[in-house]
Amino acid sequence: MATIHDVTKESWILSTFPEWGTYLNEEIEQEKVKAGTVSMWWLGCTGIWLKSHEGTNILCDLWCGTGKRAHGDGKMKKGHQMMRMSGCENMQPNLRTQPFVIDPFAVKNVDALVVTHIHSDHLDINTAAAVHQNCPDARFIGPKEVVNTWLKWGIPENKTMIVKPGDRVSIKDIEIVALEAFDRTALVTCEDPEVTLKGKLPQDMDEIAVNYLFETSGGNIYHAGDSHYSNLFAKHGNEHKIDVCLGAYGENPRGITDKVTSVDMLRMAESLNTKVVIPVHYDIWANFMADPKEITEIWKFKKDRLEYQFKPFIWQVGGKFTYPNDKDKLEFNFYRGFDDVFTTDNDTPFPSFL
Repeated sequence: MATIHDVTKESWILSTFPEWGTYLNEEIEQEKVKAGTVSMWWLGCTGIWLKSHEGTNILCDLWCGTGKRAHGDGKMKKGHQMMRMSGCENMQPNLRTQPFVIDPFAVKNVDALVVTHIHSDHLDINTAAAVHQNCPDARFIGPKEVVNTWLKWGIPENKTMIVKPGDRVSIKDIEIVALEAFDRTALVTCEDPEVTLKGKLPQDMDEIAVNYLFETSGGNIYHAGDSHYSNLFAKHGNEHKIDVCLGAYGENPRGITDKVTSVDMLRMAESLNTKVVIPVHYDIWANFMADPKEITEIWKFKKDRLEYQFKPFIWQVGGKFTYPNDKDKLEFNFYRGFDDVFTTDNDTPFPSFL
């Protein structure tokens, strides 16, 4: 038995983080996806793990970092995209609010790490290192500037693949389609604080962000990254069969537009002709948190009059969603256990004790 003399900050960190240990790693590895279905797990923010019936594993946008860890001088880093967007100077209180539900350094069998765009809560050095070390055959797929970042971190060029809208990449049985992104926050992101963007042409979105469609034998999953609402969602819905879409939902602080709000989540789903819409990203930042049930309530209010052909699904981080098995569910709940109660004699002082 350990005593207080054996405990250090380092031993505490190693014994506590990630908070779920390898529980979810083991669940994903052991999952046998049935024919005609596709399963995915929400890893926090917009991170998902996608697994096909054929056993192909795609990891998308897994972020293993933190937000604010100290008050510092109370000021935002010069040149930050939120500063550029709004002219604010005071520190953004973006504390991470979700535990780490997966151990990146225990990942196995990842066939591809796919990243939507350049922001650090999607493009993560810890994830890149873990996948590179544990999965030597994994491909690293992203737009040009995402790949350039991986190369700077030391990912071998022959493991990377640059994609732009219209490109298709086959990863075993899964077809990955790169589509246009609509992330206007990315357009005002620039690492150099001395660079002024005002009065200049914007960056090329196709080089810094893309959306993805994952075509599988069990259904097609559309990942919108951090895209804002766009009329071009309807174009994507016309051109592709989309079964499930994920969008970056949140409650925007005053003077900021960075997340898709509830009404536009429904508009996105309608435009994409999807069967299920799942909000993500609202879970992770303290200053953008929102109640996803707002989406459900507005959907209930509108669905009959507008004849919606889709349903919202309110997920929980660490939870699994299987299409089409779960397409008619409105909410996720974790397995509650105890289904074997009283299969053996219980041990209490007398029967009426409980």
